[in-house]
Amino acid sequence: MKKIIQFIIFTFIGLILNISQSLGDEKIRIGLIVPLSGEHKDIGSSIIKAARLAINKIDDSKIQIIPRDTKADAETTLKISKELSELGVKIIIGPVFNKNLIYLEELNEITFLSLSNTNINNPKNVISGGINAVSQINAIKKFQEFSNLERSILLIPNTDFRNEIEDAVKKTKIKLKDKFVYDSDPTILTSQIEKLTRYPQRKQNLKDEIKRIKNSNDSNKNKKISNLEKRDTLGGINFDSAIIADFDESLKSVTTSLLYTDISSKRIKYITLNQWFNKSILKEENLQPIYFPSINKKNYDNFVSEYFKIYNEYPNQISFLSYDLVGLVYFLIYKNNFVVDNKIFYKKNKFKGKIGIFEISKNKISHILNFYVAENNNFKKIF
Repeated sequence: MKKIIQFIIFTFIGLILNISQSLGDEKIRIGLIVPLSGEHKDIGSSIIKAARLAINKIDDSKIQIIPRDTKADAETTLKISKELSELGVKIIIGPVFNKNLIYLEELNEITFLSLSNTNINNPKNVISGGINAVSQINAIKKFQEFSNLERSILLIPNTDFRNEIEDAVKKTKIKLKDKFVYDSDPTILTSQIEKLTRYPQRKQNLKDEIKRIKNSNDSNKNKKISNLEKRDTLGGINFDSAIIADFDESLKSVTTSLLYTDISSKRIKYITLNQWFNKSILKEENLQPIYFPSINKKNYDNFVSEYFKIYNEYPNQISFLSYDLVGLVYFLIYKNNFVVDNKIFYKKNKFKGKIGIFEISKNKISHILNFYVAENNNFKKIF
């Protein structure tokens, strides 16, 4: 009888150990859905390579990344996501493009970490992991306080991104003197900026003042007239900074129009959105200094250097985000004792990534960004 009891005990212990080992060996699968074919395949390839770098840094055999090709197509994105779901995947990083989200709500057992920066009108199971408008406006709000700016105007292009900016303005409660929506067509834009800055009136003020002094008995009038003739306008403006929610050539069109109307970056502060340290800005001396929120530049430069050293090519910007999202998912799963459920993105948490600080709460991700100025052929960190 005693031997039988010992046999049962040892068998039970062995069963427990086998179960524990099985659980310990069980992989936590994370999907990664990106375009790996078609015109956007280079973006997807760069993201895959960055994710591989992140997994190597984490160095935990329990984590497995399963990549799939979206072909940058919404229906394909749904199809491969269903396949990943059948493999037991509960968290998927991707897709890259916002247009590929439209069918994903039917997979409500999966949480998607989109690489897009679009926050509004997303399916309930999609969390935007990109550098969204709320994070950027919050950083600008901090810069307003830092620089004692009291009368900022916000210039918004009449594009699809307009709704994101206006939503961020409401959520952050940023202090604005005025808000102005402009046309992306440069021929229309210039006349709109003229009206906004009261350019015709200030131009007329100058002509009137020159005429007044010419007709005066002022003994020093020749010198005063000479000084006035060097100017383009005369009269004040009612704002101390312009927040331009635009990028690339469109951003340059707005600053060119401001310069044309005699509102230079020496007179007011030019502020814009995350420019990812676009070096073409450094060549545009007329728009400098220009201020913007962004990711941690030192970390970004180190990432680019490491990526190039391993792959002998430069990464795209989105791949830097994917690197951090792999780390974020691992961090949250680790804190949840390696239990993957839909609550890990609901709990309030902070994660220090390479981009900066991620704040996670109620299935939303925001970023605490740094602030920079482009000036004298250099990007300088302000905070």
